[in-house]
Amino acid sequence: MPKIYDISMTIQEGMQVWKNYESKKPKIVNVQNHDTGSTHESRIDIDVHCGTHVDAPLHMIPGGATIETIGLDRLVGPARVLDLTDAKDCITREHLEPFAPQRGERILLKTRSSFSEEFDMEFPFVREDAARYLVECGVSLVGIDAAGIERAQPGYPTHRTLMGNDIIIVEGLRLKEVEPGPYWLVIAPLKLTGIEAAPARAFLIG
Repeated sequence: MPKIYDISMTIQEGMQVWKNYESKKPKIVNVQNHDTGSTHESRIDIDVHCGTHVDAPLHMIPGGATIETIGLDRLVGPARVLDLTDAKDCITREHLEPFAPQRGERILLKTRSSFSEEFDMEFPFVREDAARYLVECGVSLVGIDAAGIERAQPGYPTHRTLMGNDIIIVEGLRLKEVEPGPYWLVIAPLKLTGIEAAPARAFLIG
């Protein structure tokens, strides 16, 4: 029987967020409970880029498409996990070339980020040349286990290169327990509209 791998971050107070900004950490508040003779209910205040999430072009491109324009058919289907745990500072074209990404392929990049639940200011990111290579290959989706797909690149060229070529970006995956290779991918972002991203539950079957 196929195994299901949950590759989503757990949403909880104190979790890792971008640069550990307090303003980006989720807040979960109990608003009523059984002690008051009522039902137990909670509220959550969450940044849409918190944890595992899908970016839409509006995030980086003025006037770009919003999250509801990304069809589920783009987020569900065959995918391949690539082992990039040897990438120390960044993922370059040279790192990706041996994997020969295929047109229409969904690829997930497993780096050392999956092995820690603390935000690492020096997380391995996808460098601009690697993004351009993925465009050349014609991939459909690229996911990464870091809180972001890039850092320390003025103008966010990795985001803009991928988004400008209709490649979906998924950030904040958890791939520690997943071996490299082919899987069936399911990513289910919250059904939001008119904004630039949405938190998602993601899992692999294989």
